[in-house]
Amino acid sequence: MSRHALLYSEMVTTGALIHGDVARHLRFDPKEQPLALQLGGSDPADLAHCARLGEQWGYSEINLNCGCPSERVQRGAFGACLMAEPQLVADCVKAMVDVVDVPVTVKHRIGIDQVESYEFVGDFVGAVSQAGCSTFIVHARNAWLKGLSPKDNRDIPPLRYEWAYRLKRDFPDLMIVLNGGITTTEQVQAHLAQVDGVMLGREAYHNPWWLSQWDAAFFADLAPSSAAATSSAGDMTREWVELQMVDYMAREQAAHGTTWPSIARHMLGLRHGLPGARHWRRVWSDYSLKAMPPDQVMALARDTEFYEK
Repeated sequence: MSRHALLYSEMVTTGALIHGDVARHLRFDPKEQPLALQLGGSDPADLAHCARLGEQWGYSEINLNCGCPSERVQRGAFGACLMAEPQLVADCVKAMVDVVDVPVTVKHRIGIDQVESYEFVGDFVGAVSQAGCSTFIVHARNAWLKGLSPKDNRDIPPLRYEWAYRLKRDFPDLMIVLNGGITTTEQVQAHLAQVDGVMLGREAYHNPWWLSQWDAAFFADLAPSSAAATSSAGDMTREWVELQMVDYMAREQAAHGTTWPSIARHMLGLRHGLPGARHWRRVWSDYSLKAMPPDQVMALARDTEFYEK
């Protein structure tokens, strides 16, 4: 749905890559490019090793997670708790910058726990930028390391967009990307007047059709992603997107034994807000159909009378 939007992987820990199945964690479809690998870790040597792996596997950016607030991540001494140690983060960034040619970036919060101070995040960005990081993705909320679940940490700490704007004013040579609570094209455009970029998380996941507008709205690219992608009116259709996903499911199953439900669950928002969306989601989330080829499941999803039959 977008040729230009930069996609980030889920966070992969250094331990998973050093001790686990590298291919399972790092393989991706070429159509996912441009694609950044997000790493979780706090040991400079381990992060350098994993950054090198990411570059070798073809990722276009290596991103260090300094924003995840989960207790499991805290026990590993990385994620949001790293913001309390800017020099360690700087050492980690420098170790990665020294071994890869692709950009090394950092995603972080504006603070930790309930201490709210712009100087805290300003000092963090200043210290880490000196190690060679020129792009910061700012989730404009504090991370409460105690008392809130990761889910609540995405909603309860107040958003302070002005602090991200201030980072851009204080560090004009850095790329500042804003994240948190953004749900409309109008909001994105307003933020882009203040910062260099915007990262979308939950809204892009739950309402993915929004992505189909991005190339025209934000990149001045009016061409459809493919001649096959368009209707007679020249517009991309949800049906075409669904068909591309079905083809992808078939390829993944043939090559890696991946069953279609593990892929389909990530596209359940494609028909968000449309008539028949509930039936469509019900079919694509019906695990009892797992043995059926995905093209047949697609036919059932489009047949609104299927369960009545």
